[in-house]
Amino acid sequence: MPPATASIAAALSGYARRVHAVAGSRHHVASPLGAWLLLALCAPASTGKTRESLNGVLGCDVADAAEIAAGLLAAPHPLVPAASAVWHRDITSGTLARWLDGLPPQVETGPLTTQAALDDWARRHTFDLIERFPITIGPSVYLVIATALATRVSWERPFDLAPASALGASSPWAAELGQVLRTPEGPGHQQFVGATEAAGDVAVHAALAQDGLLVASVAAGPDVPAADVLAAAYELAPALATGGRVARRSLFDLPLGDGPLWAISERTAPVTSGAAREERCTAVLPAWTAHTSLDLGDPGLGFAAAAHALAPGDPWEARQAAMARYSRTGFEAAAVSGMAVALAMRVPRTGLVRTAELRFGHPYAVVAVTVDTSGPRHPGPWHGLPVFSAWVADPEDAAGE
Repeated sequence: MPPATASIAAALSGYARRVHAVAGSRHHVASPLGAWLLLALCAPASTGKTRESLNGVLGCDVADAAEIAAGLLAAPHPLVPAASAVWHRDITSGTLARWLDGLPPQVETGPLTTQAALDDWARRHTFDLIERFPITIGPSVYLVIATALATRVSWERPFDLAPASALGASSPWAAELGQVLRTPEGPGHQQFVGATEAAGDVAVHAALAQDGLLVASVAAGPDVPAADVLAAAYELAPALATGGRVARRSLFDLPLGDGPLWAISERTAPVTSGAAREERCTAVLPAWTAHTSLDLGDPGLGFAAAAHALAPGDPWEARQAAMARYSRTGFEAAAVSGMAVALAMRVPRTGLVRTAELRFGHPYAVVAVTVDTSGPRHPGPWHGLPVFSAWVADPEDAAGE
């Protein structure tokens, strides 16, 4: 991936850990990228120690973050429309006026009017997936800054359906659900056992959407903290999207039998690779939907510093409204982040085949990453960029739509 994309991917991984730590281990979805873009737009107003603090939170220099944000807004990904806006009342001079003048031209600016206007902006920029702006605007509010990201995609190959019992006897969801998703044969899905530093051996499934979005699901042992599983997902998803190096475990190095993450069996059967033995994986995972309202006020997320830079001493609020739906046929997600300041044949041979059915039967992480190979020589700025992420703890029945 290009240097700038690699830079923001690394910065986003650190920022995502901060965002998901605020949300905790409850079922939730968020867009760390949406919040990061919002912070990157605000941060150029900072100076001195406040700017140093924001450098640390953003994971790069404030000026670089602002330049990256401007580049992403100037060349949005075709599957993830991105928007940003600033609305204000009576700002004509001082720090705020200079900051407004320095905003990228892609940022919509205008007078702050009504709550209904902000709600309409949120709906228009999220395919109506976010119905209300995340902050209620009172009469004393004079500055509102916002970003919006959304996607609605269909899988290259829809999932098959399976009984929930396929999740395994140890899964708490096996008895709660009726049916789940099973990976179909053919291209569009990949699944394997990955080796990660953050979460050890993990079950990995990645579904590719039509035209360029990869959604990776990563499950670790039930005792691995959510933060470490999410960190592993943020490491794996961009690498899968961009063709980067991914450490995979051979099924022949793992014990046969059932476990919380997979069931490994072995038989003699025709092999397609021409080798004496072959590995195959399938995966079963639940459908899920999440709606999350996230308070971005935690000091570790940087908005307190940004508010101090923009309007020292004035009260402020920062929130994100996010949703995502993962189904048999596709994936959709959206997030609005806001801050308000107030006054893809050989002849068969017989060989040893070891098969693993990976089981996403307890809480796990999901990261959606854009794929952008539209450029004639180099990938675009969105290539390998994580745009949404979730901790799945409350699954739902898979429908046959």
